[in-house]
Amino acid sequence: MQNEVAVIKTTEGEMTVAFWPDVAPNTVENFKKLARESFYDGTAFHRIVKGFMIQGGDPLSKTDDPMVGTGGPGYKIKAEFNDRSHVRGVISMARSQSPDSAGSQFFICLADAKFLDRQYTAFGQLIAGDDVLGRIGDTPTTLGGGGERSKPVKRVGVESVRIVAAP
Repeated sequence: MQNEVAVIKTTEGEMTVAFWPDVAPNTVENFKKLARESFYDGTAFHRIVKGFMIQGGDPLSKTDDPMVGTGGPGYKIKAEFNDRSHVRGVISMARSQSPDSAGSQFFICLADAKFLDRQYTAFGQLIAGDDVLGRIGDTPTTLGGGGERSKPVKRVGVESVRIVAAP
């Protein structure tokens, strides 16, 4: 369905994402499939880099798993790099060094991150909830496993991701 959006309900409020199936059809379908299976329910935004992005979608974030950041749905999807720019509110797939290694983890940009363009699969943009994105982005963080200040000091939970008809 073309006219569907994702409503991401977090402990900080709701954000609504409109999809870009024209440039990332398989990525959009994968995200919708996982959302419909309640895959994201109970996860958390486990990586928050102030002024850059918030990252979620790791099933390991449902518990305090020390391997958080490495989890996924058990499969990988092919990258769909495109010309959409990584600016505030854009949702894109997180991945490891291999371009075709995305699964379930995604990030939402807090600011311009054009250096990611054509290297990560951007697949949609916030159409509501920018204030929520800002609050999550302002969550205090501490040093994470990789030595970057990105580990939230308080849990920012994803209560649900629902696919609904566009408003």
